[in-house]
Amino acid sequence: MNKLNLLIGAVGLAFSTLAGAQAYPSKPVKIIVSFPPGSVIDTTARTIGQKLTDLWGQPVTVDNRPGGGGTGTVGAEALAKSPADGYTWMVQPNSVMVIGPQLVKTPFDVFRDFAPVGQVAITPFLLAVATTVPANTVAELVAYGKANPMKLNYGSSGNGSPQHLGGELLKLNAGIQMVHVPYKGANQAITDLLGGRLQVFIGAAGSLFPHIKDGKIKMLASAGSRRLGGYLNVPTIAETLPGTEVDAWLGVYMPTGAPREAIAKAGSDITAVLNVGETRNTLSAQGIEVVTTSPDALTRLMRDDYARWGKLIREAGIKAD
Repeated sequence: MNKLNLLIGAVGLAFSTLAGAQAYPSKPVKIIVSFPPGSVIDTTARTIGQKLTDLWGQPVTVDNRPGGGGTGTVGAEALAKSPADGYTWMVQPNSVMVIGPQLVKTPFDVFRDFAPVGQVAITPFLLAVATTVPANTVAELVAYGKANPMKLNYGSSGNGSPQHLGGELLKLNAGIQMVHVPYKGANQAITDLLGGRLQVFIGAAGSLFPHIKDGKIKMLASAGSRRLGGYLNVPTIAETLPGTEVDAWLGVYMPTGAPREAIAKAGSDITAVLNVGETRNTLSAQGIEVVTTSPDALTRLMRDDYARWGKLIREAGIKAD
């Protein structure tokens, strides 16, 4: 074969390779969720999946893998063992990514085994009390708690849950004593809050708003870093007790080693579809606030929260169920 034939062959191979290359994504994408259908995490993942399916023309489906309690071990382990080709993701809350690993031994390392794509949402938390509690502000609750040590019961969805950590943070910063009552789920705790068997609860706004609107419980404050839209007259806990901030955030992850172009494309398009006004409003009505960030920003958030909650876990001697 002469040099001309070799050159023609090389050019033909190059064009063939380019023609065969397909833009990402070129096949279906799966999003692992460590919680059952109907949860906030599931709702967020399904919204992302449907919007990206419409945008890409490729199916983006949710694979529910509940198990491991609030630590989300089953779903996270499944992602860690998945091919790092950009076609398997997961949506996880901070309870799985920064709290659980400090309470139980996990078969994965959240900083080593996962590639952050970006934060996608916050589930705002509120401080609510039973109508029988003689307090309408955070300051009044603190004063009542100091005057009545161990008379206030606060509930959670289990030991080591965000509600548990929120209650312990409130106790620590307010200098009051309250009794922790763990349940097997937030709904059970809210039922007892409505009945007056619990006096205090820090939990997801979406679960509490219907009862607040009906006047069955009282909202004292937003538990997050800012006041809630639509409730700007309601202060944050931190305005009275600096440093008392509790939110549940959600992030998207791929396995470590996933192609950079897949991470960039997924992050860019997730941001685009979630920030459409109609989508934001639909999620907001379900107690989910869209907050989209870069991979680096999510990594910083994870490390900051890991340190913050780790300090509280050690100081309060918090153990998992």
